[in-house]
Amino acid sequence: MTGTSTARYASLQNRAVLITGGASGIGAHYVREFAAQGARVTFLDIDAKAAAALTAEVPQARFIACDVTDIAALRAAIAEAGEVEVLINNAARDDRHTLDEVEPDYWRRTLALNLDHQFFATQAVVPQMRARRAGCIIMMGSISWMRARGGMVGYTAAKAAINGMTRTLARELGEHGIRVNSVVPGAINTERQASLWRTPEIDRQIMENQALKVALDGSHVARMGLFLASDEASGLTGQNFLVDAGMTLN
Repeated sequence: MTGTSTARYASLQNRAVLITGGASGIGAHYVREFAAQGARVTFLDIDAKAAAALTAEVPQARFIACDVTDIAALRAAIAEAGEVEVLINNAARDDRHTLDEVEPDYWRRTLALNLDHQFFATQAVVPQMRARRAGCIIMMGSISWMRARGGMVGYTAAKAAINGMTRTLARELGEHGIRVNSVVPGAINTERQASLWRTPEIDRQIMENQALKVALDGSHVARMGLFLASDEASGLTGQNFLVDAGMTLN
């Protein structure tokens, strides 16, 4: 399968890209789009079945099995991946939970799934990027915390923290030629969202709240990632790039 982007970024040809949580959802769109640009794509995921289906579709992509919440395993997988010129910290899980039901173990698990690995994956690739004096790191945020979305306080807390981490790391790493930005998706319809939470009524509310009346899917997010990873974005760092069809305008 080819990517959906009509733009071609010459600088992405043969660029080494590592994507966490790449077997499904937005991550799979990242895999497809970067592979279509001629990048050397490696993706990490815990779901071997979904990964097998994706590599059958995109045979040039390399899969490494990894639970990103196991930091030792994450570090080992990144070492196995080898050269990383672009890191996309995509892995996440937006489980719903009430305030009253959250216990310490659940809280730590939620942060591990949505925040911790973004830092430790970044830490793991920075030495080689420093040595090259070049690199691109893309964090994955969410508009959920900007809109004070209820029923998922662990998730929104993690995604809000990514905003601060992006800005701090951009400041620290800029002198080494490393750019750090955050892509912030809006109401993206993935397989998981469709199976668990999306209903006709929710879809109607989404369209009502978006300035642009367009159904967003993972390809909209991935195409932003292509631009940020390319040399066309060489002057951009420390920023949040919202892909939300204007939902946060309300």
